[in-house]
Amino acid sequence: MSTATGTVSSVTARHDALPALDQNVRRQVVGPEDPPPGRYLVVQQGDDERLVPLDAEVTRIGRGFSADLRLDDMTVSRRHAIVAALGGGRVRILDDRSVNGTFVNGRPVVEAELADGDVITLGSVILGYREVSA
Repeated sequence: MSTATGTVSSVTARHDALPALDQNVRRQVVGPEDPPPGRYLVVQQGDDERLVPLDAEVTRIGRGFSADLRLDDMTVSRRHAIVAALGGGRVRILDDRSVNGTFVNGRPVVEAELADGDVITLGSVILGYREVSA
């Protein structure tokens, strides 16, 4: 997936997200071939790419057990970020007072609207954001 700041695969080769996924989240992932319409976080391990569906209106991301999307990485805060679906198909990411910050396309954010192809960094874990239309 290419973005204005580079490709997710070139960045994630150094910061693989797939191994950091909690086992419960791994059961939800889908392959990149013909996913159903919706919003997804892209996780990779080398050339292996998987999509984590963002089905809920609010998805809490972090290392803690209360996170909806749990990333087992010490650079990710227990409560790191929140992804919220807004009206009109808009999606925002909010930093949840994390220690290492939330970055979108390399820029630190407190909150930002996400667009297809954005690269999200939580601690040292790199995720992509993808929208699949019908």
